[in-house]
Amino acid sequence: MSRGLDWPGLMRAGLGPVRLGGLGLRPAEFWALTPAELALMLGVEARGAAAMTRERLAELVARYPDRPAA
Repeated sequence: MSRGLDWPGLMRAGLGPVRLGGLGLRPAEFWALTPAELALMLGVEARGAAAMTRERLAELVARYPDRPAA
């Protein structure tokens, strides 16, 4: 059974002093992060997410161009 996020642990990791293994973020910086950003900063690998390939990037660029096709 999942108990949700470990907020005390996440706050210790994000707000804690760098010398003690924390990120040393200010509260506003911590709370402005998305869960994905915090995970990246903590070195947590995304489960099941494969790396972006050049082929997949080209497919996405063709499908969703920055500006309308001429």
